[in-house]
Amino acid sequence: MTAEYTADEMMTVGAARSLRDGAACFVGIGLPSTAANLARRTHAPDLVLIYESGTLGAKPDRLPLSIGDGVLADTADSVISVPEIFNYWLQPGRIDIGFLGGAQVDRFGNINTTVIGGDYANPKVRLPGAGGAPEIAASCREVLIVMRMSPRSFVDRLDFVTSVGYGTGKGDREALGLRGRGPVKVITDLGVLEPDPDTCELTLTQLSPGATVEQARAAVGWPLKVADSPTELAPPTETELAVLRELKATVA
Repeated sequence: MTAEYTADEMMTVGAARSLRDGAACFVGIGLPSTAANLARRTHAPDLVLIYESGTLGAKPDRLPLSIGDGVLADTADSVISVPEIFNYWLQPGRIDIGFLGGAQVDRFGNINTTVIGGDYANPKVRLPGAGGAPEIAASCREVLIVMRMSPRSFVDRLDFVTSVGYGTGKGDREALGLRGRGPVKVITDLGVLEPDPDTCELTLTQLSPGATVEQARAAVGWPLKVADSPTELAPPTETELAVLRELKATVA
């Protein structure tokens, strides 16, 4: 019998499975960090975790509270300066995977982590901001996004473009001179979206167990495209759930 699990646990496990062993992964705090640390503890023990604070090969024994959490430096293979992270690792395209979350995402994988409502000077909500996300989205060889799906988050038009996915469609990244491939997956609690090869518009290709196409369409602020035969994600294994729950229980 399959163990009981939540939609968030399915999303985190699905995101972790998207990380391949041996890859260098630039990790954002929050859901991306949880998924990356889960991957390192299960199928990808040689996953190299890189955090914006300058830690290369971090191996935290608990989830870090921020990029400045001391556990990252204590367990890293090396600690370098922030300018070195960006100038020598990220911008030259040496990092395989950028792993991001956000407050809003649109149909072309552009992300907003800056403001909601109003304008930049007078928003309804001011968010944490860009941090390293714009550079991660621009220069990593590929990008993964993990976000809970809702009409407030998956919007037809961003209130602010913090990090560029595919701009307004195919060809925009090349026109902007962005080095990386862009978002290859958006992993959500209802399923997985991937860019259409011809248009780069996000398309539902996989469903979480028990989720429906209708639910996914209702959670998106644009007419969501769906693959002809979306597959169903395998539910979390007992091992994945046990490791994930132990990991989350260690948060100080």
